[in-house]
Amino acid sequence: MRLWVQVHTWTSLISMIFLLMLCLTGLPLIFHDEINHYFEDEISAPSMPPGTPVLPLDRLIASARQQLPEQHVMFAMFKEAEPLVVVAMSPTAIPVPGQFHRLTVDARTGAVLGEEAPRQDVMDVILRIHRDMFTGLPGELFLGLMGLVFAASIVSGIVVYWPFMRRLQFGTVRDRSARLKWLDMHNLLGIVTVSWALAVGLTGTINTLAVPLFDLWRAQTMPALLAPYQGKPLAEAKSVEAAVDAVRTAFPDRFVASVTMPTTARFGSPQHVIVWTKGRTPFTARMFQPVLIDAQDSAKVVAPEVSWYLRALQVSRPLHFGDYGGLPLKIIWALLDMITIVVLCSGLYLWVAKRWGSRRKSPIVVAPAAPAVVSP
Repeated sequence: MRLWVQVHTWTSLISMIFLLMLCLTGLPLIFHDEINHYFEDEISAPSMPPGTPVLPLDRLIASARQQLPEQHVMFAMFKEAEPLVVVAMSPTAIPVPGQFHRLTVDARTGAVLGEEAPRQDVMDVILRIHRDMFTGLPGELFLGLMGLVFAASIVSGIVVYWPFMRRLQFGTVRDRSARLKWLDMHNLLGIVTVSWALAVGLTGTINTLAVPLFDLWRAQTMPALLAPYQGKPLAEAKSVEAAVDAVRTAFPDRFVASVTMPTTARFGSPQHVIVWTKGRTPFTARMFQPVLIDAQDSAKVVAPEVSWYLRALQVSRPLHFGDYGGLPLKIIWALLDMITIVVLCSGLYLWVAKRWGSRRKSPIVVAPAAPAVVSP
């Protein structure tokens, strides 16, 4: 038991600062969509009669090309709530981060409504801090390691909870001293949120492996699919709309989220249009499935199997942020996040109070009793 107490103490202290940072930055990220919708001036579709038909995707891409004729079209993204398509363009065939132009096109008229401003708002900064602390992949992997240390802290806390609380009724908070009161509060709040904290900690650790896992899947899957096309020049898509229609016919239960044009960049194929689909329910909306369509023949459709570890990654994302159950679940996630902050702060207070109290106690020197003097 002493060993478990030491494990709980030091794993908690090691991960404390980073867990506090993740909890504090994760709190506004739970309401990321609501905050962006409230503060950002998003380009919206003009009012038109219901049921107005949309134009073929090729027409929409052509409208964007007319605005920036020297640019390369990289991908097109469909808006779910509005009849809008965002066409992303780059000055180079292989895109450079930060040099994208995103034109919003009305899917019913083909009119270019505007360009998304390439700015980094407060929520983007908070997300970068939460994800990798502005250090890229090394920062992500380090936070993943802290997530494992946090999981060890939770497991060891469960082990030591029973011996410390077995003589007390559940929910008892003694107020004989400030330290005892916070000890009981720490134990109570910790055991109440233990399942949630463990789930969020482990899913956060899985999320930090997104880049290595995707690269692993691509290295295992794409070479065999692209082998027949090696050495061929970059293809020009014959019809993007035909590729999207072929995917919608093959997968009627899925929503087409975006289309990647033929490219030599690492995220695409030089001979295929890649159509990214996702589920239609709040939970499966995070589960993406790429479908490859031959750029010259839309009848050739290939849907590479998504590996189990990418499925685990996709499932972990909505569980981590609690955004698959609408605003009520987000509020519950936020309350649990704030309780976890109290648990972390109270644990740090208890450790400091214990060490400070032990230092203030001075050793008690007991003088030896003087020998009795017997007078003659």
